[in-house]
Amino acid sequence: MFSVKNVTKKYGKFTANQDISFEVRDGEIAVLLGPNGAGKSTIIKSIAGLLRFSGEITINGSPNKSLEAKAALGYVPEMPAVYDLLTVWEHMEFIARAYKLDSWQQDAEALLARFELWDKKGKLGKELSKGMQQKVSICCALLHRPRVMIFDEPMVGLDPHAIKELKEVFKELRADGASLLISTHMLDSVEDYWDVAHIMKDGRFAATLRSGQVTEAGETLEELFFSITEGQPKEGGDAK
Repeated sequence: MFSVKNVTKKYGKFTANQDISFEVRDGEIAVLLGPNGAGKSTIIKSIAGLLRFSGEITINGSPNKSLEAKAALGYVPEMPAVYDLLTVWEHMEFIARAYKLDSWQQDAEALLARFELWDKKGKLGKELSKGMQQKVSICCALLHRPRVMIFDEPMVGLDPHAIKELKEVFKELRADGASLLISTHMLDSVEDYWDVAHIMKDGRFAATLRSGQVTEAGETLEELFFSITEGQPKEGGDAK
């Protein structure tokens, strides 16, 4: 699991995140929703240890910038982060060496085959389309079998087969007890399997919804999202 407590991130006088607190438990899929500029990518980069912030973030009980936390974390950024002069297979080998993995080759082969990259394993990063680079980024993030996974707009640029496989990966990770946070604009892509949704607006959480509550209310996540972000937030800003 991981926990975010009273996190604020400012860029000069601009506050991108204001006093954000939440946690994602083991075996839970949380989704982060909000319009452009709401602060989703900022909180994700803070969790991943890429930004300085005030507050506290722990991953499996360890500070998020510690080696213990980084060993448990998998991160897929919004923009694919691949090396121009490494082949697809060399990307996998680089991750295996970074995490000191043993007997990783079979897992790497399975991931590349699953995301239809096996026949591209000899191609350089700069030779890949954006969609293929995104698939390489996903495979790299999954290779060390992280217990916490963070995805920032992971389906942008993916083909239908890769989207289908990634959705299955989400479900498999949850079934295995991992904690997942998925930021997305594609509400229909998470409609069937989310557990908790945090809706952001102006750098804050405007509402937190649980899937059971939405089902009982007879509304869709999309309907609630638009009523919160384009209408008036629920009293107290929270629907827990």
